[in-house]
Amino acid sequence: MKSNPLNNDKKKILDRSITTRELIFLLSLVFCLSPFISPPLALLLGIIIAQFIGHPYLHLNHKATHLLLQVSVVGLGFGMNIGTALKASKDGILLTVLSILIVLVLGYIVGKSLKISKEISFLISIGTAICGGSAIAAVSPIINAKEKQISVALGTIFILNSIALILFPIVGHMLHLSQTQFGLWCAIAIQDTSSVVGAASKYGNEALQIATTVKLTRALWIIPIAFASSVIFKSKSSKIKIPYFIGLFVVAILLNTYIPFFEKIGSYIVSVSKTGMTITLFLIGAGLTRNVLASVGFKPIIQGFILWVLIALPAALAVIYL
Repeated sequence: MKSNPLNNDKKKILDRSITTRELIFLLSLVFCLSPFISPPLALLLGIIIAQFIGHPYLHLNHKATHLLLQVSVVGLGFGMNIGTALKASKDGILLTVLSILIVLVLGYIVGKSLKISKEISFLISIGTAICGGSAIAAVSPIINAKEKQISVALGTIFILNSIALILFPIVGHMLHLSQTQFGLWCAIAIQDTSSVVGAASKYGNEALQIATTVKLTRALWIIPIAFASSVIFKSKSSKIKIPYFIGLFVVAILLNTYIPFFEKIGSYIVSVSKTGMTITLFLIGAGLTRNVLASVGFKPIIQGFILWVLIALPAALAVIYL
């Protein structure tokens, strides 16, 4: 009697024992669900896993972090009021516009000086100016960037974000920044949304609300920048990835503001969303493998670091004195 191939495959899956690497990874993931680990520690734990143990599910990492980040950000909207959100957007609009223009101009100059490829330089500049990995993912198909170029740009952004997530709350306390000041500062000066949310949540709830709102308002600039990119690179591509989750974030704020039921359960949704963001940062850290770090190279890191410093310092002064 012939055995069923499908049953054999199922048997292989059932018989397969979990490896030590998978066990350590899964236990670390579970640990990130506990209240004892903060977003910076989760990121650091992920980096340690990536360097010394290895990510057993690396092929799934990008999709998992992308989806989890968006769901978590939408969930944070249930902890916000429309009046607070509008005020934060209004307060941050001038700094947002100025910082985007400055970063794009400086990015072109620095990239040209370091002789970095036009595509990599542009992606790093876009990632720094707007919202990190989301902006790079949106623009890369428009400028026909190769997979290697996208990886280098993403690697640069995530390496610097890892530093920012740990460093910014420390500097914020040293400068005695208020919740409002810190929220504005990290939304402007930290590249990726995940690290902005992680740093702000470490600083306080008010900082988290302001930082998330300003950062997502900033992310809307992906749309005009994407169209401008197609002109600059003379691309005929019409592939523009609009960040639809920002619209869901706004819906969440409206529901929390005007419908009592969501106001009652909002704190629970926010708590779960913060945990989701912590797991996202752990997965981002676990994705920074030795191969990723080696593929980036020094010049893109130098460009990203220069842009980061040139926007972080003036932004800090602006939120303190303006």
